[in-house]
Amino acid sequence: MLSLSRQLRHSQIPRTRLAQMASHLSTSGSANGGGQGGASPGFSLRELPKSNVFTSKLPADPAFPTPRDSHNAPRETLGPRMVKGALYTYVRPEPALSPELLGVSGAAMKDLAIKPDEERSEEFAHILAGNEIISWDEETGEGVYPWAQCYGGYQFGQWAGQLGDGRAISLFETTNPSTGVRYELQLKGAGKTPYSRFADGKAVLRSSIREFVVSEYLNAIKIPTTRALSLVLCPNSRVQRERLEPGAIVARFAQSWIRLGTFDLLRARNDRQLLRELAEYVGENVYKGWESLPGRLPSPDSTEVPRGVPKEKTEGEGKEAQNRFTRLYREIARRNALTVAAWQAYGFMNGVLNTDNTSILGLSMDYGPFAFMDNFDPAYTPNHDDFLLRYSYRNQPTIIWWNLVRLGEALGEQMGAGEWCDDEEFAKEGVRQARADELVQRAEHLIEQTGEEYKAVFLAEYKRLMTARLGLQTHKQSDFDDLFSEWLDLMEAHELDFNQCFRKLSDVPLGQIESSEQRKDVAARFFHADGVAGGEDTAKDRISAWLEKWRARVLEDWGEGQDEARIAAMKSVNPKFVPKGWILDELIERVEKKNERDVLKTVMNMSLNPFNETWGLDEEEEQRFCGDVPKYSRALQCSCSS
Repeated sequence: MLSLSRQLRHSQIPRTRLAQMASHLSTSGSANGGGQGGASPGFSLRELPKSNVFTSKLPADPAFPTPRDSHNAPRETLGPRMVKGALYTYVRPEPALSPELLGVSGAAMKDLAIKPDEERSEEFAHILAGNEIISWDEETGEGVYPWAQCYGGYQFGQWAGQLGDGRAISLFETTNPSTGVRYELQLKGAGKTPYSRFADGKAVLRSSIREFVVSEYLNAIKIPTTRALSLVLCPNSRVQRERLEPGAIVARFAQSWIRLGTFDLLRARNDRQLLRELAEYVGENVYKGWESLPGRLPSPDSTEVPRGVPKEKTEGEGKEAQNRFTRLYREIARRNALTVAAWQAYGFMNGVLNTDNTSILGLSMDYGPFAFMDNFDPAYTPNHDDFLLRYSYRNQPTIIWWNLVRLGEALGEQMGAGEWCDDEEFAKEGVRQARADELVQRAEHLIEQTGEEYKAVFLAEYKRLMTARLGLQTHKQSDFDDLFSEWLDLMEAHELDFNQCFRKLSDVPLGQIESSEQRKDVAARFFHADGVAGGEDTAKDRISAWLEKWRARVLEDWGEGQDEARIAAMKSVNPKFVPKGWILDELIERVEKKNERDVLKTVMNMSLNPFNETWGLDEEEEQRFCGDVPKYSRALQCSCSS
């Protein structure tokens, strides 16, 4: 559908070594770090207000319908196995011996309303290693019991059947009293669940470090994402992946962990009642009520057209067809369009955009072989198993739409029913054969119409972000070709570093690029220390020509004498620090093999405050992490276990 310009290319254990905590643990986030905890003094983990909206409103695994059923069962009887007619299974984490708390995100602590320095408490690591269920009383059976979600998905375009939380176990939900935002806190790497299939339910330190860092980094640069509270090393857990590796657990959280693949599984099983129940749960409990969803698209005779949607795309669609399920679908599509636009604008690649890794809230999630762009290459994918480049940078917008079409197919019956979606007979029995064709045609039209809206929202957000990154306050249509496209094309041709180019551009005063000779001198600033591809003179000429057009647009947009304000604006959207693949590899090596801990503090502090010029820690190391990517460490690839 989407054609883009070429450049969008419970068990307790002794508490010895439970809290090996020192000053290296917690890193705080500034305003850029995304902390939104308000003025609340905060809570301990035990004191946090806890809920279980998800498990109280949706059906549990019929084999273990209550927490006590699951808790009293030998853990090995819980799975792996097929689970039907349910959206989750009650399951407790496996014990983790002698866990060591390696790091905590200060920004995440604020957003969850956890009190400062709570990570220094004796039990903090104990709880976040899954060694105690603090939200459920074994004697009374009251409270919130942990669970793992059931879902399916399309992986690399092929139906993979039941998947589910194979190594993630949710502990409880908690609502920040200052913001009113409810989050679901879960442990990744806490042991087998019914959905582990042939795996062990564990996570290795390598992949856990990567997720811990990138979750908080994306939040800091305002890209929608799941979050990471803590990183716990499990030194007595040895996990076999490509090699034998130490195990770890990330405590992560999100407003919802429901995926497009949750709907996919119910559609594949033809469980229309549960699918409808899930859609209603999402509309009423994740999206805070149907009234929070987008308004109806206008009828053909209306002069009102939603922003970014061509009027002709609304023709032939009456208001009665825009039922609540359609508006839910449109909102999910819009959220994902905004997120993938941000990925493209900041050169981020998920690496495995299966439907089970695509959020109904448009959150970046389930980090495996992710990467940020080094040298600009639209065909780059960080996944070394993606031989067909399905999840490459240039394909991300189209793949997210492909995933959304699968969601449209799952919701198609409810959407296609139009105004009679809440008819009692339809809700219970489905569509009559006489109206089947009408329903299908309407559903197809609505999916197509949503596709146009997805494209419009994506392009509008991409233009907005790129306009800001290039230091402009307004967008002209000509900017797309003259500035955006040519900027990316010259980066590709001369193998320039994507994010560094934006930050270096932020440092260029207009007075330094008035003449052709000046512009050529400045052009060299964008080169790698080891040179530039395509010839130095050719690169200087092309960058110089682009700088001339850029300078003219900046003057047109800002006027004279506004360099200081413009540079400040650019530096607020162009991060100095980006957690590139080589940095994460070095971080993993030093933490795992050399037993270093301060380097994790350094990288996390930089990740929470990526727009800073300095971070007040190890200045030499900070600047190295912000400098050139080593020549033979560019465009790295890794596996799904990474």
